[in-house]
Amino acid sequence: MTASQETPVPRADGDTTTTAEDAAEREVRAAVEAGLPSAIADLSQLVRIPSVSWSAFDPANVRRSAEAVAGLLGDTGMFESVEVKQAPIGDGDTLGQPAVLATRAARNGRPTVLLYAHHDVQPEGDEANWDTPPFEPTVRGDRLYGRGAADDKAGVMSHVATVRALKDVFGDDLDLGLAVFIEGEEEFGSRSFATFLEQNTEALAADAIIVADSDNVDVNTPALTVSLRGNVTFKLTVSTLEHASHSGMYGGAAPDAMLAAVKLLATLHADDGSVAVDGLTSYDAAAEPPAFDEEELAHDAGFLPGVTSIGKGPILSRMWSQPTITVTGIDAPSVANASNTLLPSVSVRISSRVAPSQPAREAYEALERHLRAHAPFGAHLTIEDVDLGDPFLVDTAGWAATEAKRAMTDAWGKEAVETGIGGSIPFIADLVREFPEAQILVTGVEDPDTRAHSPNESLHLGVFKRAVLAEALLLARLNARTGS
Repeated sequence: MTASQETPVPRADGDTTTTAEDAAEREVRAAVEAGLPSAIADLSQLVRIPSVSWSAFDPANVRRSAEAVAGLLGDTGMFESVEVKQAPIGDGDTLGQPAVLATRAARNGRPTVLLYAHHDVQPEGDEANWDTPPFEPTVRGDRLYGRGAADDKAGVMSHVATVRALKDVFGDDLDLGLAVFIEGEEEFGSRSFATFLEQNTEALAADAIIVADSDNVDVNTPALTVSLRGNVTFKLTVSTLEHASHSGMYGGAAPDAMLAAVKLLATLHADDGSVAVDGLTSYDAAAEPPAFDEEELAHDAGFLPGVTSIGKGPILSRMWSQPTITVTGIDAPSVANASNTLLPSVSVRISSRVAPSQPAREAYEALERHLRAHAPFGAHLTIEDVDLGDPFLVDTAGWAATEAKRAMTDAWGKEAVETGIGGSIPFIADLVREFPEAQILVTGVEDPDTRAHSPNESLHLGVFKRAVLAEALLLARLNARTGS
């Protein structure tokens, strides 16, 4: 049965009269339910491919993952074109990782929707920290465990499952335009993203863009992400000596680089852990963030007994609207190999999250000024490998956001919540620049227990089902919408 065949559907008030939209939505729900087992099976197959996009890992796995995704999209029979494509990184000759682009043109004045996700994953880290092998998908209870099971191969499969449901319901009568862009290097900085957009602008142009790479409030409450912090990352090297020297002979007079680095890094925060860099601003949201107490934070973040939170203000404001600075890595001799010497130089990786209202370049300049002004003992500083990503604020007044929240509420049985996210999706700034008229919706399949990027990453299968249903309902309704 197709959506064009109207069948009486019992309503809450007992009335069996129905519209084509009512019938279609009943069919959408049934199609999503029927397609769930195969979607989870296909997701498991994708998880088995270790598609780590970082330069130190085998790119053949990313290629294999892209081809698998292209096969899944092609098998739906809904697209006029499905390709695995690569674009150069910037103006150079080096190509980025393989991405997948699938398109079908809109008909009869219907809008076009671009569906985005990424098929590459973070490295697994120390496998000893995993309860099950990271690339062997394992279901325990209501969760599927594995690297990429949530971030973001579940996002990929939410799009695939949605398209399958639309095929089952509408068949060849679907008028909605679709473009699907499944990136292959989001976890490695989306280095060829901007070039890919420039080279494929016509194919990717859309009235609305769904970015399926975010979080939900919990396993029962859907969220539309309306703000994202930006990011600034760089390598900082602190140098004080031309060469290593005996710590017993020269210690106490010659400044070693570790001492200088520790003192410098300590200036980045106030005693309460809040950022202490002039020029890094906070975002003053129009509404107060939802209540979120210390106990919830401690549970979700895994505090050890006795550990307290840092910063000031409402907890969600600290995580959504305020800047942060984190030292995410350090190059120094290991404890096992430490000798009694004064270190001549120490390198650290600094990651700063930027408030939604501040350009990343401005935040970087504030950080650089601070570091150079506070370098102790005349230490020499070198800053390199700078990576910037601008923040994002959603315009929630548009029709796409309204329809998305309605679809989420209907699919989850609970009203959708507008949330901020402390993490960053820097490429959204590229989407805004390339498609300024498009409405961008940031959705996702994750929840507070997902542990994306960490050992034992997992997907809640109930969340996955509801996320697919919400997207399918949204696109089915947009199929009945004329124009933008």
